[in-house]
Amino acid sequence: MKYMLLVYTDEKTWADDEREHCYAESAQLCQDLQSRGQYVSASPLRPVATATSVRVRNGKPVVTDGPFAETREQLGGYFMIEANDLNEVITIAARIPGARKGTIEVRPVMEIPGLPAG
Repeated sequence: MKYMLLVYTDEKTWADDEREHCYAESAQLCQDLQSRGQYVSASPLRPVATATSVRVRNGKPVVTDGPFAETREQLGGYFMIEANDLNEVITIAARIPGARKGTIEVRPVMEIPGLPAG
């Protein structure tokens, strides 16, 4: 089963050198997952200040600069993995460097017919 692991953290808590170390650790984790056949994809996101939000109201798009919601922690990246069960996913989520300063939200991915294989 596929799982999405969403990395939430306060962007301001990471010093530049910590962030670079986090990226290196995350890349190593992805290599480990790849060697086990569990890696699907992963990527950090640009800072929340670069976000654009789009809503459709009365049939028209409404575009605003910034994130969907102002929160203490921001979505900073994701890991998409294959795992046998939630316990296995929790073990992997605990290895994500962002878990040390933030939260990893684990969500099973719904498979629906008609989507292209990816």
